[in-house]
Amino acid sequence: MSAPGRHARHRLDETIHAPVRFSIVTTLAGSDEVEFSAVRDPVEVSDSVLSRQVSTLEAASYVKVRKGYVGKRPRTWLSLTAAGRRALTAHLDALREIAGGRP
Repeated sequence: MSAPGRHARHRLDETIHAPVRFSIVTTLAGSDEVEFSAVRDPVEVSDSVLSRQVSTLEAASYVKVRKGYVGKRPRTWLSLTAAGRRALTAHLDALREIAGGRP
């Protein structure tokens, strides 16, 4: 039996671990900046759900939100911060360790 706190599950990031937030972060990881709707559609959530989850990620400094206009239409763009990329990498490493069965 491992010592307390040594199992990889203790390194999972609770902010990222929630399924919708995990989907958002992994969607953003592949690009520098993504328009709100280009995250909403593949993650399959409503505007309000995405907005709420992005607010949580923004509060953790994992996601940056930029608002602007395309013509006269308001737009929102999302990007993963350096802290968000580090958190995702650490979270994925812990998941891989759990899946591989290593302590």
